[in-house]
Amino acid sequence: MSIDTSKGHHAMDYAEHNRTYAGFLQFTKYAIIGLVVLLAGMKFFLV
Repeated sequence: MSIDTSKGHHAMDYAEHNRTYAGFLQFTKYAIIGLVVLLAGMKFFLV
């Protein structure tokens, strides 16, 4: 993903924003995978 930040506000730390967003996306991906595994395990072991 590339965003043109050349016309942004000078006080904004765009590199940090991009790292935070990438971390959020990675966390969300692993959380969804974990929930799918949890639900599949519940279906297998509880039913």
